[in-house]
Amino acid sequence: MTTPERPAFSQDDLPFALLHRDAMMLVIDKPAGLPVHRGPAAKGRIIPVLTDYLDALRFGLPRRPEAAHRLDKDTSGCLVLGRHPRAMAQLNQLFRDGRIEKTYWAVVEGDPAEDEGLIDLPLGKRAPDRGWWMKPDPAGLPSQTRYRVLGRGRFNDKAAAWLALEPLTGRTHQLRVHCAASFGPIHGDEIYGTAPRDTGPGLHLHARSVSIPLNPKREPIQANAPPPQHMHAALAACGWPGGDKLS
Repeated sequence: MTTPERPAFSQDDLPFALLHRDAMMLVIDKPAGLPVHRGPAAKGRIIPVLTDYLDALRFGLPRRPEAAHRLDKDTSGCLVLGRHPRAMAQLNQLFRDGRIEKTYWAVVEGDPAEDEGLIDLPLGKRAPDRGWWMKPDPAGLPSQTRYRVLGRGRFNDKAAAWLALEPLTGRTHQLRVHCAASFGPIHGDEIYGTAPRDTGPGLHLHARSVSIPLNPKREPIQANAPPPQHMHAALAACGWPGGDKLS
């Protein structure tokens, strides 16, 4: 079976904003719905994925950049790309050591009892035939998430909360499972919530900011991504003032 020819993209065609660029790395604002890699669902079909656009992000270097970590297809926001092998090695080590700080915004369908805290809930695979779907599992891998309530309100006639989430570990679907098990599912979650597939409101999970200590003699590099349009109404219902305020 022949793989369909994929179009070549230029910098003018990029469907995302460039938040940071230096000699070592790029940080982009990945839109929700754009897969980072071409998985089984996209094979044999002309569906744009992030790797299709990487040649347009060389900016004069001989190699195209690579993603230094993962974001789910339906999660938007800050994604870090290494521009060459030395940069990738350094970024990978920083991620392994837990020295790169990431903050996500989420709107959950629930009303957390506490304004902040730590979710300490091991995770394991839901079932052998469910791919990457996860579940709380006492025998699973240790998984921790710090959370802080930034606002509360009602959305679609239900209690809702706007959260800042900091994953201390990097398990698959960690934030989605931790929220669903602790407060209520993230709004728009088709797997761990009740949102309909393909016609739902979109996952309300956004990689809001990233802090990268690339050089020990300098301040960490900071990048912030504004929340996507599909999250604005729910965020506003929970007190988000609009604009690009971090709160």
